[in-house]
Amino acid sequence: MRENGRVTSATRQPETPASTVPPRLIATDLDGTLLRDDKSVSPRTVAALAAAEEAGIEVFFVTGRPARWMDVVSDHVHGHGLAICGNGAAVVDLHGGAGAHRFVKVRELARENALDAVRLLRDAAPGTVYAIEQTYGFNQEPDYPKLHMEVPDILLSAEELLGPDGPLPDEPVLKILAYHPTLDPDAFLTLARLALGDRANVTRSSPSALLEISGPGVSKASTLALCCAERGISHEQVVAFGDMPNDVEMLTWAGRSYAMGNAHPDVIAAASGRTVANNEDGVAVVIERLLAELP
Repeated sequence: MRENGRVTSATRQPETPASTVPPRLIATDLDGTLLRDDKSVSPRTVAALAAAEEAGIEVFFVTGRPARWMDVVSDHVHGHGLAICGNGAAVVDLHGGAGAHRFVKVRELARENALDAVRLLRDAAPGTVYAIEQTYGFNQEPDYPKLHMEVPDILLSAEELLGPDGPLPDEPVLKILAYHPTLDPDAFLTLARLALGDRANVTRSSPSALLEISGPGVSKASTLALCCAERGISHEQVVAFGDMPNDVEMLTWAGRSYAMGNAHPDVIAAASGRTVANNEDGVAVVIERLLAELP
């Protein structure tokens, strides 16, 4: 998940790492990667995704977005139509279409861990405000800014929202969103990881100081690995695409990975290859090349 905004870097033509293993699965981030900046999927990209599925290569959308924000790609699913949402916190079946997505797997953030994270990060970075992402609900503190183009269901402190007497005590928590109004985004991420340790997984996908906090060990990479293991697909058979720090583990895990031309420096360092920017259909460029190389 990211707000409207852009991380810029020098753009180069795609580089294809040497590999003798034919791809069986394409895992692609959405915002800043598959989607153009206007949140559209270009006709070229739609055609490339369909061609990959026709060639027997599964396509997984792997995103920080919650399930209810998946309408941007619901019309472009082929084959199984599964997506990994919330940075690995949920696997969602998109076949039902807008408003009818089905949760296949949920890897929740335990409320005890969530409350610890809120407390520790408040102490480490005074001024931090929170929103709580659950399977079906989105709630926030009164001072949390309007970042997500939606109206929260409930306005309460994070401690009240997460407590045993909170408004939705039985609905799984997928992640916490932590925003700081003045800290540098990368500095905030480093500070939070040091403060929380192994109590939670912390990452970011926004150009602002907005962190995404999930359960311990929950990431795009770990959930993708689970999905691949269920299908008998090895990491060498996966091709991954991304642009922001929440993609780093996935790009490191995949046999072949591509940083977008607009990617964060940490993503460029983690990926085994580069492609052009999201507005230049960088994912489609690589998929077309991969399909042309198939025997």
